Amino acid sequence: MYHPHDESAAASPRERGAVSPDAGADERQIEGALRPRALDEFVGQQRVREQLSLVLHSAQRRNRAPDHILMSGGPGLGKTTLAMIIAAELGAPLRITSGPAIERSGDLAAVLSTLQEGEVLFLDEIHRMARPAEEMLYVAMEDFRVDVVVGKGPGATAIPLDIAPFTLVGATTRAGMLPAPLRDRFGFTAHMDFYTPEELELILHRSAGLLGAPLEEDAAREIAGRSRGTPRIANRLLRRVRDYAEVRGDGRLSLDTARAALELYEVDQLGLDRLDRAILDVLLHRFRGGPVGLSTLAVSVGEEAETVEVVAEPFLVRSGFLARTPRGRVATPQAWAHLGLTPPPDAAFGAAAANGASPAGQPGGVATP
Repeated sequence: MYHPHDESAAASPRERGAVSPDAGADERQIEGALRPRALDEFVGQQRVREQLSLVLHSAQRRNRAPDHILMSGGPGLGKTTLAMIIAAELGAPLRITSGPAIERSGDLAAVLSTLQEGEVLFLDEIHRMARPAEEMLYVAMEDFRVDVVVGKGPGATAIPLDIAPFTLVGATTRAGMLPAPLRDRFGFTAHMDFYTPEELELILHRSAGLLGAPLEEDAAREIAGRSRGTPRIANRLLRRVRDYAEVRGDGRLSLDTARAALELYEVDQLGLDRLDRAILDVLLHRFRGGPVGLSTLAVSVGEEAETVEVVAEPFLVRSGFLARTPRGRVATPQAWAHLGLTPPPDAAFGAAAANGASPAGQPGGVATP
């Protein structure tokens, strides 16, 4: 049983087009039809699935609610899907809300006080919850109690209110922002990794079957290779290829159709989109590979600094195209090669790599601020 609670109040996705790892309300409805319903149907995250299966089955044997569960990882990796599967495996109702929707402790008290025994509460973006609500959640998770404050000032009194035992499933894209007392109250913590191309191919074939779109093997391989290790992006690209096949093709999702569609949507062979390539182009042509400050780089590509830092940079750094150093952002030799350019001898990262040192002048990896 699914009870959304102000889910629309979650952080709105930044517009990135086809390769955005975030999803808006409309896309979440589409995703709902493609979600697996059981752990056995869930593709990828094998270690997390095995650990989670033990936690759930052990709790069922003891006829008790399982420990509270924290899932961390980037957007689009399946945290919401796993929360729904947890509730389904337990045969329990599911309540969904988000950190930004919990602005006051009273908002959280209203949710907790209406939970049924054994219900699963999914709290997305838990790191964005208001601090007073966090403190109330500590007691609720440990003692299944909330303290309702009546009155103000010196005369205020706290009235304890027992709540039904429940299982909290928290999800966060920034685990480091969670206070230690809150992290410590989770009995099981799962980190969601990015998916391999082979895992994404399995997801794409399953989704194509549900969409009634005949997907060829080489087309699935092409889409998976451009999906940045993220199922949400893979499914989105699949829908765009399907649209292209229906309007401009014969309805078959072939390799040629996939390549033509992804070229139209400006997603290259490695999953870089227009903004990614614009950042690399400016960094290489205008700043000779860097180092360059974040604000200067953002202004040069016509974007907000936060968009560059939070949306584009993680994938560029993870893919080895960009490095963050104390002096600023620098392009790697891989970035020069991807754009078909040769780094000049005085290129910051190129020279350091040639000497076997990091841009910060230290041997080994890349220094980060």
